Amino acid sequence: MHSSSIVLWSTFVVLVVATFTDLRSRRIPNWLVLPFLVIGIALSGWFHGWRGVEHSLEGMALGGLLFGIIGLMGGMGMGDVKLCAAIGAWIGPGQLLTALVLTGIVGGIMALCWAAAGGFLGELFRGTGDLLFGLGKRGLKPDPEKTLSNPLARKMPYAPAIAIGTLVSFFAR
Repeated sequence: MHSSSIVLWSTFVVLVVATFTDLRSRRIPNWLVLPFLVIGIALSGWFHGWRGVEHSLEGMALGGLLFGIIGLMGGMGMGDVKLCAAIGAWIGPGQLLTALVLTGIVGGIMALCWAAAGGFLGELFRGTGDLLFGLGKRGLKPDPEKTLSNPLARKMPYAPAIAIGTLVSFFAR
């Protein structure tokens, strides 16, 4: 099997499991993500030598950094952050950027549909405005009302958006 086929199918399987568990329990388990991350780095080294390991580590760092900032602000769970870092380890930084842009678009559409169906579209827009325009006052500290740790906060599983964005990125190359 060609290395790109292994990457596509392995990523597909992990994303399906992550989506299922996130929809069911609002969690993406470490037992899924951490071995996926380590195997991604190892296979990159196996197929492409030291340059493959570097490429894999760059993708992991990019995914962890970009989604980690959102996670620290309270807008995303750490399972989502670890999943993006692991995906980065498999697909590298170039494709990961495409995947993250597509994920953002898909996640935005999902959030709009979820809020419209739930009758809280105005609340969604106010919260997004507070997040974007409150950065100057608040910095990267999360708004306590809008963090995932707040039991009253609305929580949308994000693994489906990550899955769709990542899988579409394979065909956008």
